[in-house]
Amino acid sequence: MAITDTITGAASAGETARRKDPARLKRRYAAERRFQLMGLTAILIGLGFLVMLFTSIISNGWTAFLQTNVTLPIELSKKAVMPDGATEPLTLAQGNYTKLARQGLYRALGIEGRPDRRVRRKLHALLSRGADFQIYDAVRGDPSLVGKTVDIQILAHGNVDALLKGKIDRDISGIDRPLLDQQQIDWIDQLITNGRMAKQFNWGLFTFGASSQPETSGLFVALIGSIFIMLIVIGLAVPLGVAAAAYLEEFASKNWVTDIIEVNINNLAAVPSIVFGLLGLAVFINIFGMPRSASLVGGLVLSLMTLPTVIIATRAAIRAVPPSIREAALGVGASKMQTLTHHILPLALPGILTGTIIGLVQALGETAPLLMIGLVAFVVDAPTWPTDPATALPVQIYMWAQSAERGFVERTAGATMVLLGFLFVMNAAAVYLRRRYERTW
Repeated sequence: MAITDTITGAASAGETARRKDPARLKRRYAAERRFQLMGLTAILIGLGFLVMLFTSIISNGWTAFLQTNVTLPIELSKKAVMPDGATEPLTLAQGNYTKLARQGLYRALGIEGRPDRRVRRKLHALLSRGADFQIYDAVRGDPSLVGKTVDIQILAHGNVDALLKGKIDRDISGIDRPLLDQQQIDWIDQLITNGRMAKQFNWGLFTFGASSQPETSGLFVALIGSIFIMLIVIGLAVPLGVAAAAYLEEFASKNWVTDIIEVNINNLAAVPSIVFGLLGLAVFINIFGMPRSASLVGGLVLSLMTLPTVIIATRAAIRAVPPSIREAALGVGASKMQTLTHHILPLALPGILTGTIIGLVQALGETAPLLMIGLVAFVVDAPTWPTDPATALPVQIYMWAQSAERGFVERTAGATMVLLGFLFVMNAAAVYLRRRYERTW
């Protein structure tokens, strides 16, 4: 009773003091409003920078999903396509497809005969250097085309693509526009008017490999490499991390050894990612002799980097399970292993999934450790096995950002949009799984 009276008296005294000092009360309310205003301002500034970032990426990158193609009447003469008269792929590859593409361009523009050297140079600059491979792919896919004149879609040059996307201003004088002169622009307009040149969805962004030309560059090798890397991380970091966390929480004795282990796990979660790259370079490549620039080494390095995150998240999820669950299971005769596998881990699953996906998202966006192990190879063909040379999405973005050609600017932003799309999907999956399996106590 005495304590209650004391508290009541103190509250009454405080209320009386506030009533006697209204200026102090106003200052306190003003301070609260200033604090709320500062918090709201910080949120708005953060959102503003986020909007600026996404606006910059999308405005520069959405055009990467479109590509200019030109449809040319290609005369697939047997003399040019099959010099030896055979139809085997190796023989077909000996055809002079570059010449066929150029002759098709002359035919589409209505140019008779053979133009002079200066005009030919301007005409040839309208076509991609990969035009011969596209014609070869068409012939290899259907050898019956040989001997016919057929319309084949091939890529326009990156400068032509930039012009149609508004990256090159056609209204300035030819002296200030060195990439394309007026005669080339007239030819482009003629092809557009004849319905032979148009922008289409750029499937090549997802099906082409590495190339020195922006119009023939794609993310296919990087996508396959990232898939291999993520599969290795999921196969190693997730089971090892969950098992280590379960042992430390449920079975390990609390002594100085486990204290040291816990401190090192927490420290490893804060180590810069490039340190893991140096570790992978020294151990996996130099000591064990694993292939450089392979998805296998990248997966092992990122598994080591992701492991502390998975362990910490799993331990937190296991701790969140009420002790009464353990006590009830042990009380009815369940062993510690049965209690863990039948009760604790299923109830901790939402937190485990969330932490695991966050760790995988972090690994998917890492660049520095992959650069240290040489995952920056110029790879044209997609890898078929984790030991084959490959690259990854963030590394491909880094390499394109170093290129000087105008077309790689939009390729860089477009690849960033693809990577952000993957990250968004994975984070959305984490939120969904958490809400789907979460339980309240």
